[in-house]
Amino acid sequence: MHAANPRRGYLLGLSAYVIWGLFPLYFKAIQSVPALEIILHRVLWSALFGGLMLLVWKHPGWWRELRQNPQRLAVLALSGSLIALNWLVYVWAVNSGRMLEASLGYYINPLVNVLLGMLLLNERLRRLQWLAVGLACVGVAQQVWQVGSLPWVSLALALTFGFYGLIRKKAPVAALPGLVVETWMLLPLALGWLLLHPGMGSAQPGFYLSSEALWLMAAGPVTLVPLLCFNAAARHLPYTTLGFLQYLAPTLVLAQAVWLFDEHLSPSSLVAFMFIWAALLVYSIDTWLILRKR
Repeated sequence: MHAANPRRGYLLGLSAYVIWGLFPLYFKAIQSVPALEIILHRVLWSALFGGLMLLVWKHPGWWRELRQNPQRLAVLALSGSLIALNWLVYVWAVNSGRMLEASLGYYINPLVNVLLGMLLLNERLRRLQWLAVGLACVGVAQQVWQVGSLPWVSLALALTFGFYGLIRKKAPVAALPGLVVETWMLLPLALGWLLLHPGMGSAQPGFYLSSEALWLMAAGPVTLVPLLCFNAAARHLPYTTLGFLQYLAPTLVLAQAVWLFDEHLSPSSLVAFMFIWAALLVYSIDTWLILRKR
């Protein structure tokens, strides 16, 4: 295991969340393709692109370690299932005009990370961090109340990605091999589904000569690069800190939902988001003070 490097962790985490925050632009470009079909192609092209990356960016002994520790394969199967479910819900929400609910889900997710970090990893929060959590809870509670019913899209996104990040943080598998194995384990399911449903658009003659096919092939690097950054960042940062960095992605999604795709943001929702932004500011100040002391 390499020693933790907080600066590297912040750079990797910020890179991951900026890319994720801009994902709606990508998925809107292939909006005509059903969400499930997009996910099947994400698995297919991520597995291919990940294998090519492993040929270039070598990790000596990774396969031998997995064979000697088969329980790690079970862990990666679980984490792969969680991330696939997260992908499906997110793509469906973006292409169904529910980007604000997706944004709320990723605002809730840092609170899930904080809870998991405290309950399962014995992480403790400082005073300013507690203040940030309190402000964020008020903002999220306001948003949940505003929705008027159980926000299943938001909760599904928050919980699946929260547990995915926790599993990958604790799994003794390097970031890239772990991601590649996750997609390889999902690959038989994806190929089987595509073969058993020949009516899908991507199974039609001439599809792979279209622009949509190129967009779907791009799902490999678009998917793996931010996940690789995230999994590497998780090894250098406390899970609670990594969780609060995630506010960047839903803020970008929120901005696109309102300014580019004309989703309505009510005044009460804006108040809720202001509480969340205040939480991010307080947490950022606390992090800056700690880094300055170090």
